[in-house]
Amino acid sequence: MAGERIKLTVKERESRGSADARRLRKQGFIPGVLYGKGKSSHAIFVPERDLRRVLTGAGGLHAILDVVLEGQNTTHASILKDYQQDPIRGHISHIDLNEVRLDQPIQASVTVQLIGEPAGVKEGGVLSQVQREINVEALPMEIPEHIDLDVSDMAIGDTRRLADLAPIEGVTYLDDPEETVLASVGLPAREVEPEPEEPAEGEELAEGEEAPEGAAEGEGAAAGDSGSAEQGEPSTSSEN
Repeated sequence: MAGERIKLTVKERESRGSADARRLRKQGFIPGVLYGKGKSSHAIFVPERDLRRVLTGAGGLHAILDVVLEGQNTTHASILKDYQQDPIRGHISHIDLNEVRLDQPIQASVTVQLIGEPAGVKEGGVLSQVQREINVEALPMEIPEHIDLDVSDMAIGDTRRLADLAPIEGVTYLDDPEETVLASVGLPAREVEPEPEEPAEGEELAEGEEAPEGAAEGEGAAAGDSGSAEQGEPSTSSEN
């Protein structure tokens, strides 16, 4: 479970402009926004190494963060609501933290991890993970870091749906239990050999191929007509 609480000290930003955000990133900070329980929000930034430390702990992306604004004593129990990644480096470039009440359930997306090697794969089948995340609802301290799905008994042609996932006390699955397919084992794709192409009109037939019915006769007739025309062609003579 994500029950671990980690303290994270952040600093307030003076502005929310993109130029200021780029400057902070160059200095090793990650800009973000802390959304309070009401409509209040704080533009913040945090050292990248501190953010990496809290998000790679036992709670992962679902850790409960005790956020403290530098210079203040108030602790804001928060979760990582959203984040953006640099398209080239892959590092987190912006975060949205959302303050929560620990006694009220929240909704979150949780990764499903496939455990074991299916029996169907040993027979030549292919395992496919159709859905990698599911939506759940639970108290903030009860959101799982991930959910395991045992696929070791799956044969070729089998599927596993959300309905097959073991229940977790205090956690409600929000997706359709029958329509949400998590994994399947199928046959490997077969390579389809292209059909031989028929020779185009006018192309020579390969050795052993028969000419289409009537083709030889037509050619002979054409040749005969040509020969007759040559033999019967009158000679021209000059008039005296």
